[in-house]
Order: sequence, then C-alpha cells, then structure tokens
Amino acid sequence: MALYDKIFKPKVYTLENGKKIEEKASRTPLIILVLLVAAIISVRVTGFNFSTLVKRGKQFWVILAKMFPPDPSYMPSIWGPLFDTIKMSIIGSLVGALIAIPMAMLASSNIIKSKIVIILVRLLFSVARTLPTLVTALIATFIFGLGTTAGSVSIAIFTFSYVGKLLYEQIETIDMGSFEAMEAMGCTKLRAFIESVLPQILPGYISNSLYCFEGNVRYAAILGYVGAGGIGLILNSEIGWRNYSRVGMILIILFITVVVIEYLSFWLREKLS
Repeated sequence: MALYDKIFKPKVYTLENGKKIEEKASRTPLIILVLLVAAIISVRVTGFNFSTLVKRGKQFWVILAKMFPPDPSYMPSIWGPLFDTIKMSIIGSLVGALIAIPMAMLASSNIIKSKIVIILVRLLFSVARTLPTLVTALIATFIFGLGTTAGSVSIAIFTFSYVGKLLYEQIETIDMGSFEAMEAMGCTKLRAFIESVLPQILPGYISNSLYCFEGNVRYAAILGYVGAGGIGLILNSEIGWRNYSRVGMILIILFITVVVIEYLSFWLREKLS
C-alpha cells in the first residue's frame, strides 16, 4: 500500500508562505504496466517462443554467409527488373502525390466548410493508409493483371494516403489572409487555393513527396512477391531456387540503388528548405 501511495498518489509540497502545491502523479508506471500486460498477451496469442528464436536464429547467418561471394555473372539479368522497380516508384509516387493535392484541399477545415465532405475525404485517406502495400498490389494484379502496372497503382495509393494526410495538416496551419482576400474579391476557392495557398505549401509538399519516393523504392522491391513486377520478382525466384549467391548480388545492387536515391532525395530536400 505504501508503494502504491508513493507511485500513484499526487505529491503535495508546502511553500514558505504556507501555500500548498499539488504535483500530479506520473502516468509512466501505469503506461509501463499496460505495455507489459499487452506484451504478455501478445506472446501467448502469437505463440512466440524465445528459445526457438535463440536456437534457430543462427540459420540467418548461415544463409547470409551463402550469399557471399555474390555472383557477378548474374548482374546483366538484374538491370531490367531494377529499372522496372524504379519506374514503378517514379510513376506511382508522381500520380499519388498529384492526386493528393485536390483531395487534401477537400480535407482541410479552413478551406472547406462542409463537415460531411471533410469527414468523407479524411476517411478515404485513413482507409488508404490502413491497406498494406502488398495487399493493394495483390488486388491490383487481379484488376490489371501481372506486371508493373499493378505495382505502380499500389505505390500510387500509398503515396496518395501518406502525402495527402501530411498535406491537409500543413494546409490547416498556414496563413489564410491572402486566401480570404481573394475570395472576397470574387475568386473561386480553386483559384484562391492555387494563387495563395499552393505557394505556401509547395516546399513542404515537394519535400514530403521526395521522402515518400525514397520509401517507395524499397516497397517496390518486394512487390514482385505478389506478381507486381520489378526486382522482387527475380528476388523471390532466386530465393525459391536457393541460389543465394545470386540473391546476394541482387541485394547489393538494390542497396546501392536505394542509397543513391536517398542521397539525391536528401540533396533536393536540402535545396528546397
């Protein structure tokens, strides 16, 4: 009971003038307790076994060792799927980011006054963010068939949800004086948005889009597992055939590509800031 009082009961301090100040008890112990209970429940539900992880975890290093030295003769077969992966990322990121602009406008409470429209558009963003990229790619393969089109659509949906959410939150923090002035002069909301709001949000919008593009290159690399094309297709195939030296070559090329793209994206974001 004394420990409970020490942790959860508020502390009272008396100042020199006799005034008492009450300091609220920290919620940290309660949060830790909730997280601990959640972890225990998760272990029991999932059947997680730490001893199995310790015993079988060394197999990761065994497989990793088989990837080296990588097979350089396989490199010519990597370039085509790698360019497909980059093309999927570029097209998907571009389309998703462009669609996000008008939808973010409709989701901004300082521009659109209809609560129904705002709720519906924000719900659309939430649903799009909830769907994993692999799931949307799998659905897209049933609609558009196997290939990079399905991958591009999946990446576009993710980019739309990610950039759109950040964009409407950014729009709600800008100075609306010029927008309201243009509306008062008789301009439409769209014209006022383009002329007064877009210049304010453009640097942040481009920066977020570039950051999203970085992640999309990595996501696109695994979309081949569901038939969406790209480097993930040959990666899945070589892992299935246990050609680990070829897998090592694929991963090295992919790693270099991602690092280069991330560096270029970072450089562009620095120039925009």
